[in-house]
Amino acid sequence: MKKRKMYSATALTATTAVLVGVTGVSAEQALFNDVPASHPYGEAISALAALGVVNGFGDGSFKPDAAVTRGQAAKMIAGTFQLTTEKVDNLKFKDVEQTSPYFGAIVALTSLGVINGYEDGTFRPGANLTHGHIKLVIERVSTAYPIDTEVLFDLASVTYDEKKNITRGELASILTTALKIVEEDSKYYKLSVMHVNDTHGRVDVFPKLMTAVKEQRTKNPDALLLHGGDAFSGTLYFNEFEGQADIPFLNAMKFDAMVFGNHEFDLGSSPEGHKALADFVKAANFPFISANTDFSKDTLFTGLFSDLVSSEPENGKIYAGMVKEINGEKVGIFGLTTAETKDIASPGSIAFENYIEEANKAVKAFEDKGVNKIIALTHIGFDDNVAYDNDQMLAKSVPGIDIIVGGHTHTQLDKPVVVDTNTVGEKKDATLIVQAYQYSDYLGTLNVAFDENGVVVKHNGKLIKVGDLAEDPEGVKLLAPFKEKVDATQKAEIGVTLTQALANPRSSETSTVSVRNSETALGNIITDGMLAKAKKSTNKKVIMALQNGGGIREAIDKGPITTGEVITVLPFGNTLALADVTGAELKATFEHAVKDAPKESGGFLHISGAKFEYDSTKEAGSRVVSLKYFDEATNSYVDIQDDQTYTIATNAFTAKGGDGFADLKKVYAAGRVTDLGLSDWENLKEQFLSLKEIPYELQGRIVDVAATK
Repeated sequence: MKKRKMYSATALTATTAVLVGVTGVSAEQALFNDVPASHPYGEAISALAALGVVNGFGDGSFKPDAAVTRGQAAKMIAGTFQLTTEKVDNLKFKDVEQTSPYFGAIVALTSLGVINGYEDGTFRPGANLTHGHIKLVIERVSTAYPIDTEVLFDLASVTYDEKKNITRGELASILTTALKIVEEDSKYYKLSVMHVNDTHGRVDVFPKLMTAVKEQRTKNPDALLLHGGDAFSGTLYFNEFEGQADIPFLNAMKFDAMVFGNHEFDLGSSPEGHKALADFVKAANFPFISANTDFSKDTLFTGLFSDLVSSEPENGKIYAGMVKEINGEKVGIFGLTTAETKDIASPGSIAFENYIEEANKAVKAFEDKGVNKIIALTHIGFDDNVAYDNDQMLAKSVPGIDIIVGGHTHTQLDKPVVVDTNTVGEKKDATLIVQAYQYSDYLGTLNVAFDENGVVVKHNGKLIKVGDLAEDPEGVKLLAPFKEKVDATQKAEIGVTLTQALANPRSSETSTVSVRNSETALGNIITDGMLAKAKKSTNKKVIMALQNGGGIREAIDKGPITTGEVITVLPFGNTLALADVTGAELKATFEHAVKDAPKESGGFLHISGAKFEYDSTKEAGSRVVSLKYFDEATNSYVDIQDDQTYTIATNAFTAKGGDGFADLKKVYAAGRVTDLGLSDWENLKEQFLSLKEIPYELQGRIVDVAATK
């Protein structure tokens, strides 16, 4: 293997000579009268003394049980790890003179951000340090492959107690143990990865994310930065700018690669098709990767898409995978997008291939290029429906993947998940899975050590809470023009005032009621608007309107309704569509809608112009008890007949079979769907404006008869 620089300027920089000194000096050589050979920290104290890192006292003692002062600790840490600086002017502590024996060490550690002073301008070199302080210092001083400090204390035979003062002997043991860990790790290749996923248009969070990224790059400038997909949809920033507000930030943070999420394909049914996505790709100063996504039939991506693994990927282009050289070693990165996209977005002619087959092809392509460190950047979900795809099954099924950086399920993995068995339970090389929740709430960090065969031998990782950080000044400037327009839109009142909030509940520990399993007042208003608009826009007799609960994203608070609130309720840019369906197809559609009830399902349907009863205790597929529509001719609700054909209104996403509505997908394929091209949020706004009174009460449109038994 090529020799690499393992540590950055602020990291552990112990040399082989120092390490030999640490491990080759016996306790007898130190001659401290209170540190016999049998002392538990004797070897460590003697080693540091032989290296000139520590001195005894005038009476020949070391005082191993005495508390370490801040000045003593600074000298021991700087000396052990050979940390120096020429920035003497950085030291401005009024209680540390240049004649102090600790002056040089304090300058070095404070310049490198390892130890800080106090707000009153003092350093307090005579104050004591606790175990917690030293744990933090070690974490700051070791950056390229951070030492697990909990393990470090155990290996050093020091019982960790956060608030307890650390002794001179304990610190000597901790420091020499850290050096031994560095010596062991020096034979491994180190790779660090930063990652986010499912950012969903939260552009206003990006200035803080920039701070997190910059802080990590200060410690480890060679770390990869990867995006696990779903930058599109979810906020006014997306509705207004369709990804173009995100791109300046992603470019400024210097992302290395991004995989497509399902929501990147939300605009496919718009008149412009995927133009916004193509423009998003073109504007990126990094490549996009997805091995199982075929763009070849969409002319908007002609010249942008290559179904190959590239060793020289270009920015603003799409590849199956890419090879990137980091610290003298080649790392392979390939992407996977969930095949469920065809059911939960609007991909149009863009197709999604089998993820296991395409992953095997990508791994082989890397191995043929001599690459044995492989990352799968995925948007298939940590524990999503295995009938489609998920990261755990990928890890078990495809040999050769070392790291899976995931998204889609919005899973908060506080530590990497290790998969070391295959689908039949046999042992395999470890695959690490990470995912950083959602909305840039966290920046994920992962540090991995590989042996010469590219096998993961050590790792650690954590999530950094972005909300706790200050906004990056550059990010604030980037945000300003976008924020100005979004704020104006957000604040514009539509002319309707609510006397109480329109809730959008989700299941919780205290309530099972959810927009994804129950009738809601907001769902009724949305579907009433859809039905009213559909009746105005066609000569057909439209009997009912349907809205998937998963598409209703936010509540509306009490008070004046703003345009921004309306858009955030229906943020996906869906259009109104008509579908001609038989009664049998419609009943099958409602069977699918309640198949998971009372559990939540994004496909749960809110309705207008109809009443629906079902029994959640019955077997899925046999739950519909009654389905009626309001017949204006008789001014009554009448049963849906299997052999009759009806026209219904819904959003284009559902009309095309989104959320797994197989019967509607067949209806669409048969040419029985007409997209009216009318914006869903504008329909909702129009409906609010048409109402003389807001109907806050439920109307019994959807009833689970099991709850009334």
